[in-house]
Amino acid sequence: MNKITVIGAGTMGNGIAHVFAQKGHPVILIDRSEESLERALATIDRNLGRLVTKERITDDVKASTLANISTSTDLISAVANADLVVEAATENIDLKINIFEDIDKAAPANCILATNTSSISITKIAAATSRPERVIGMHFMNPVPIMKLVEIIRGYRTSEETCEAVMKASEALGKVPVEVNDYPGFVANRILMPMINEAIITLNEGVAGVEEIDTVMKLGMAHPMGPLQLADFIGLDVCLKIMEVLQEGLGSSKYAPCPLLVNMVTAGRLGVKSGEGFYVHTKGSKELLVSSFFS
Repeated sequence: MNKITVIGAGTMGNGIAHVFAQKGHPVILIDRSEESLERALATIDRNLGRLVTKERITDDVKASTLANISTSTDLISAVANADLVVEAATENIDLKINIFEDIDKAAPANCILATNTSSISITKIAAATSRPERVIGMHFMNPVPIMKLVEIIRGYRTSEETCEAVMKASEALGKVPVEVNDYPGFVANRILMPMINEAIITLNEGVAGVEEIDTVMKLGMAHPMGPLQLADFIGLDVCLKIMEVLQEGLGSSKYAPCPLLVNMVTAGRLGVKSGEGFYVHTKGSKELLVSSFFS
Protein backbone atom coordinates (compact mmCIF):
# COMPACT_ATOMS: atom_id res chain seq x y z
CA MET A 1 0.00 0.00 0.00
CA ASN A 2 1.81 3.07 -1.27
CA LYS A 3 -0.73 5.70 -2.31
CA ILE A 4 -2.77 6.94 0.63
CA THR A 5 -5.91 9.08 0.70
CA VAL A 6 -7.06 10.60 3.99
CA ILE A 7 -10.59 11.94 4.29
CA GLY A 8 -11.02 14.78 6.78
CA ALA A 9 -8.52 17.54 7.54
CA GLY A 10 -9.26 17.91 11.24
CA THR A 11 -7.00 17.00 14.14
CA MET A 12 -6.96 13.28 13.40
CA GLY A 13 -6.92 13.57 9.61
CA ASN A 14 -3.98 15.94 9.44
CA GLY A 15 -2.08 13.76 11.94
CA ILE A 16 -2.70 10.62 9.89
CA ALA A 17 -1.62 12.40 6.69
CA HIS A 18 1.50 13.61 8.53
CA VAL A 19 2.67 10.16 9.63
CA PHE A 20 2.11 8.49 6.26
CA ALA A 21 3.83 11.34 4.40
CA GLN A 22 6.78 11.31 6.78
CA LYS A 23 7.32 7.63 5.92
CA GLY A 24 7.51 8.46 2.22
CA HIS A 25 3.94 7.78 1.08
CA PRO A 26 2.27 10.13 -1.41
CA VAL A 27 -0.82 11.34 0.45
CA ILE A 28 -3.92 13.14 -0.75
CA LEU A 29 -5.73 14.93 2.08
CA ILE A 30 -9.41 15.60 1.38
CA ASP A 31 -11.86 18.01 2.95
CA ARG A 32 -14.90 19.88 1.73
CA SER A 33 -13.32 23.18 2.82
CA GLU A 34 -10.22 24.77 1.30
CA GLU A 35 -9.84 26.73 4.54
CA SER A 36 -9.72 23.49 6.55
CA LEU A 37 -7.07 22.09 4.23
CA GLU A 38 -4.95 25.23 4.60
CA ARG A 39 -5.22 24.99 8.40
CA ALA A 40 -4.26 21.31 8.26
CA LEU A 41 -1.13 22.00 6.20
CA ALA A 42 -0.18 24.82 8.58
CA THR A 43 -0.59 22.46 11.54
CA ILE A 44 1.53 19.76 9.91
CA ASP A 45 4.21 22.33 9.05
CA ARG A 46 4.19 23.62 12.64
CA ASN A 47 4.40 20.15 14.18
CA LEU A 48 7.22 19.13 11.87
CA GLY A 49 9.01 22.35 12.79
CA ARG A 50 8.82 21.44 16.47
CA LEU A 51 10.32 18.03 15.72
CA VAL A 52 13.15 19.72 13.83
CA THR A 53 13.77 22.05 16.76
CA LYS A 54 13.95 19.03 19.09
CA GLU A 55 16.35 17.36 16.60
CA ARG A 56 14.02 14.40 16.15
CA ILE A 57 13.94 14.92 12.39
CA THR A 58 16.01 16.95 9.94
CA ASP A 59 14.99 19.88 7.76
CA ASP A 60 15.20 17.55 4.75
CA VAL A 61 12.69 15.14 6.34
CA LYS A 62 10.36 18.05 7.03
CA ALA A 63 10.62 19.26 3.42
CA SER A 64 10.07 15.81 1.93
CA THR A 65 7.10 15.17 4.23
CA LEU A 66 5.36 18.35 3.14
CA ALA A 67 6.18 17.59 -0.51
CA ASN A 68 4.45 14.21 -0.16
CA ILE A 69 1.10 15.81 0.77
CA SER A 70 -1.35 17.18 -1.76
CA THR A 71 -4.88 18.37 -1.04
CA SER A 72 -8.25 18.10 -2.74
CA THR A 73 -11.91 18.93 -2.24
CA ASP A 74 -12.97 16.32 -4.81
CA LEU A 75 -13.44 13.00 -3.01
CA ILE A 76 -14.16 10.94 -6.12
CA SER A 77 -10.99 11.85 -8.02
CA ALA A 78 -8.84 11.74 -4.87
CA VAL A 79 -9.61 8.06 -4.17
CA ALA A 80 -9.49 6.92 -7.81
CA ASN A 81 -5.90 5.60 -7.59
CA ALA A 82 -5.60 4.96 -3.85
CA ASP A 83 -4.20 1.77 -2.33
CA LEU A 84 -5.53 2.70 1.12
CA VAL A 85 -8.22 5.20 2.08
CA VAL A 86 -8.40 6.27 5.72
CA GLU A 87 -11.61 8.08 6.66
CA ALA A 88 -11.23 10.49 9.59
CA ALA A 89 -14.45 12.49 9.37
CA THR A 90 -16.71 13.51 12.25
CA GLU A 91 -17.91 10.69 14.52
CA ASN A 92 -21.35 10.44 12.90
CA ILE A 93 -22.64 7.12 11.58
CA ASP A 94 -24.80 8.59 8.80
CA LEU A 95 -21.94 10.74 7.52
CA LYS A 96 -19.51 7.83 7.57
CA ILE A 97 -21.91 5.52 5.73
CA ASN A 98 -22.44 8.16 3.03
CA ILE A 99 -18.67 8.58 2.64
CA PHE A 100 -18.08 4.84 2.38
CA GLU A 101 -20.84 4.45 -0.20
CA ASP A 102 -19.13 7.09 -2.32
CA ILE A 103 -15.55 5.85 -1.97
CA ASP A 104 -16.62 2.26 -2.57
CA LYS A 105 -17.88 3.28 -6.02
CA ALA A 106 -14.79 5.33 -6.91
CA ALA A 107 -11.81 3.52 -5.34
CA PRO A 108 -9.98 0.66 -7.14
CA ALA A 109 -11.28 -2.83 -6.43
CA ASN A 110 -8.14 -3.80 -4.50
CA CYS A 111 -8.15 -0.64 -2.34
CA ILE A 112 -8.57 -1.13 1.41
CA LEU A 113 -11.10 1.19 3.05
CA ALA A 114 -10.25 2.05 6.66
CA THR A 115 -12.10 4.17 9.17
CA ASN A 116 -10.55 6.01 12.10
CA THR A 117 -13.81 5.76 14.05
CA SER A 118 -13.29 5.55 17.79
CA SER A 119 -16.54 3.76 18.59
CA ILE A 120 -18.86 3.05 15.63
CA SER A 121 -19.37 -0.50 14.34
CA ILE A 122 -16.99 -1.47 11.54
CA THR A 123 -19.47 -4.14 10.45
CA LYS A 124 -22.21 -1.53 10.02
CA ILE A 125 -19.93 0.76 8.00
CA ALA A 126 -18.70 -2.15 5.86
CA ALA A 127 -22.29 -3.18 5.07
CA ALA A 128 -22.66 0.06 3.10
CA THR A 129 -20.03 -1.16 0.61
CA SER A 130 -19.67 -3.92 -1.96
CA ARG A 131 -16.33 -4.97 -0.40
CA PRO A 132 -16.91 -5.61 3.33
CA GLU A 133 -13.93 -7.96 3.36
CA ARG A 134 -11.69 -4.95 2.58
CA VAL A 135 -13.15 -2.61 5.23
CA ILE A 136 -11.40 -2.28 8.59
CA GLY A 137 -11.04 -0.01 11.60
CA MET A 138 -7.75 1.84 11.99
CA HIS A 139 -8.14 3.87 15.18
CA PHE A 140 -5.15 6.16 15.68
CA MET A 141 -4.58 7.94 18.99
CA ASN A 142 -4.26 11.71 19.38
CA PRO A 143 -1.77 13.30 18.72
CA VAL A 144 -1.14 10.88 15.87
CA PRO A 145 2.54 11.77 15.19
CA ILE A 146 3.46 11.01 18.80
CA MET A 147 1.16 8.25 20.09
CA LYS A 148 2.29 4.71 19.27
CA LEU A 149 -0.98 2.77 19.50
CA VAL A 150 -3.27 1.96 16.59
CA GLU A 151 -6.38 -0.09 17.40
CA ILE A 152 -7.05 -2.41 14.46
CA ILE A 153 -10.71 -3.41 14.42
CA ARG A 154 -11.80 -6.31 12.28
CA GLY A 155 -15.45 -6.20 11.14
CA TYR A 156 -17.56 -9.33 10.86
CA ARG A 157 -16.49 -9.87 7.24
CA THR A 158 -13.02 -8.28 7.24
CA SER A 159 -10.61 -10.72 5.62
CA GLU A 160 -7.42 -12.05 7.16
CA GLU A 161 -5.51 -10.61 4.20
CA THR A 162 -6.87 -7.11 4.87
CA CYS A 163 -6.10 -7.34 8.57
CA GLU A 164 -2.53 -8.50 7.96
CA ALA A 165 -1.92 -5.75 5.40
CA VAL A 166 -3.13 -3.02 7.75
CA MET A 167 -1.17 -4.43 10.70
CA LYS A 168 2.01 -4.37 8.58
CA ALA A 169 1.26 -0.87 7.30
CA SER A 170 0.83 0.36 10.88
CA GLU A 171 4.12 -1.22 11.95
CA ALA A 172 5.86 0.43 8.99
CA LEU A 173 4.70 3.78 10.38
CA GLY A 174 6.50 3.00 13.64
CA LYS A 175 3.21 2.30 15.40
CA VAL A 176 2.16 -0.61 17.59
CA PRO A 177 -1.03 -2.13 16.13
CA VAL A 178 -3.32 -4.08 18.48
CA GLU A 179 -6.14 -6.14 17.00
CA VAL A 180 -9.47 -5.91 18.83
CA ASN A 181 -13.00 -7.10 18.11
CA ASP A 182 -15.89 -5.04 16.79
CA TYR A 183 -17.83 -4.03 19.90
CA PRO A 184 -19.06 -0.51 20.82
CA GLY A 185 -16.11 1.63 21.86
CA PHE A 186 -13.67 -1.21 21.07
CA VAL A 187 -11.12 -1.32 23.94
CA ALA A 188 -9.72 2.21 24.27
CA ASN A 189 -12.95 4.13 24.50
CA ARG A 190 -14.98 1.45 26.22
CA ILE A 191 -12.62 1.93 29.17
CA LEU A 192 -11.59 5.59 28.78
CA MET A 193 -14.94 7.28 28.12
CA PRO A 194 -16.81 5.85 31.14
CA MET A 195 -13.86 7.03 33.27
CA ILE A 196 -14.13 10.54 31.82
CA ASN A 197 -17.91 10.46 32.25
CA GLU A 198 -17.49 9.38 35.89
CA ALA A 199 -15.08 12.28 36.46
CA ILE A 200 -17.75 14.64 35.10
CA ILE A 201 -20.36 13.03 37.39
CA THR A 202 -17.96 13.48 40.31
CA LEU A 203 -17.67 17.18 39.43
CA ASN A 204 -21.42 17.52 38.90
CA GLU A 205 -22.15 16.02 42.33
CA GLY A 206 -19.77 18.43 44.03
CA VAL A 207 -17.33 15.81 45.28
CA ALA A 208 -14.39 17.95 44.14
CA GLY A 209 -13.46 20.70 41.69
CA VAL A 210 -11.97 20.42 38.21
CA GLU A 211 -8.31 20.86 39.19
CA GLU A 212 -8.71 18.65 42.27
CA ILE A 213 -10.16 15.77 40.25
CA ASP A 214 -7.43 16.05 37.63
CA THR A 215 -4.70 16.31 40.27
CA VAL A 216 -5.91 13.16 42.04
CA MET A 217 -5.80 11.20 38.78
CA LYS A 218 -2.42 12.58 37.70
CA LEU A 219 -0.59 12.19 40.98
CA GLY A 220 -2.51 9.26 42.43
CA MET A 221 -2.97 7.16 39.30
CA ALA A 222 0.07 8.31 37.28
CA HIS A 223 -2.07 9.61 34.41
CA PRO A 224 -0.14 12.12 32.27
CA MET A 225 -3.27 14.26 31.94
CA GLY A 226 -6.34 14.46 34.17
CA PRO A 227 -9.65 13.15 32.77
CA LEU A 228 -11.30 16.57 32.55
CA GLN A 229 -8.32 18.16 30.80
CA LEU A 230 -8.22 15.15 28.49
CA ALA A 231 -11.93 15.55 27.75
CA ASP A 232 -11.28 19.16 26.73
CA PHE A 233 -8.46 18.04 24.46
CA ILE A 234 -10.56 15.26 22.84
CA GLY A 235 -13.60 17.53 22.47
CA LEU A 236 -16.64 17.30 24.72
CA ASP A 237 -18.87 16.78 21.69
CA VAL A 238 -16.78 13.74 20.72
CA CYS A 239 -16.95 12.39 24.29
CA LEU A 240 -20.74 12.77 24.24
CA LYS A 241 -21.06 11.01 20.87
CA ILE A 242 -19.00 8.06 22.09
CA MET A 243 -20.99 7.75 25.31
CA GLU A 244 -24.19 7.72 23.25
CA VAL A 245 -22.77 4.94 21.04
CA LEU A 246 -21.82 2.93 24.14
CA GLN A 247 -25.24 3.41 25.74
CA GLU A 248 -27.10 2.45 22.56
CA GLY A 249 -24.83 -0.45 21.65
CA LEU A 250 -24.43 -1.99 25.11
CA GLY A 251 -27.89 -1.13 26.42
CA SER A 252 -26.85 -0.26 29.96
CA SER A 253 -27.66 2.84 32.01
CA LYS A 254 -24.10 2.87 33.32
CA TYR A 255 -23.06 4.34 29.97
CA ALA A 256 -25.57 7.22 30.15
CA PRO A 257 -23.73 10.53 29.57
CA CYS A 258 -23.67 12.88 32.55
CA PRO A 259 -26.26 15.70 32.22
CA LEU A 260 -23.46 18.22 32.77
CA LEU A 261 -21.64 16.88 29.70
CA VAL A 262 -24.86 17.12 27.67
CA ASN A 263 -25.49 20.68 28.82
CA MET A 264 -21.93 21.83 28.12
CA VAL A 265 -22.06 20.47 24.57
CA THR A 266 -25.48 22.04 24.01
CA ALA A 267 -24.09 25.37 25.20
CA GLY A 268 -21.13 25.11 22.80
CA ARG A 269 -18.49 24.58 25.48
CA LEU A 270 -16.55 21.89 23.64
CA GLY A 271 -13.08 22.22 25.14
CA VAL A 272 -9.95 23.28 23.28
CA LYS A 273 -11.71 23.54 19.92
CA SER A 274 -14.17 26.19 21.21
CA GLY A 275 -11.77 27.86 23.65
CA GLU A 276 -13.73 26.84 26.73
CA GLY A 277 -14.64 23.56 28.40
CA PHE A 278 -13.70 22.48 31.89
CA TYR A 279 -10.78 24.88 31.46
CA VAL A 280 -10.52 28.19 29.63
CA HIS A 281 -8.17 27.82 26.67
CA THR A 282 -6.64 31.08 25.54
CA LYS A 283 -4.63 31.15 22.32
CA GLY A 284 -1.42 30.64 24.27
CA SER A 285 -2.74 27.82 26.44
CA LYS A 286 -4.18 25.96 23.44
CA GLU A 287 -0.77 26.14 21.80
CA LEU A 288 0.86 24.93 25.01
CA LEU A 289 -1.55 22.00 25.32
CA VAL A 290 -0.76 20.73 21.84
CA SER A 291 2.93 21.58 21.73
CA SER A 292 3.61 19.79 25.03
CA PHE A 293 3.27 16.50 23.18
CA PHE A 294 6.13 17.50 20.91
CA SER A 295 8.49 18.55 23.72
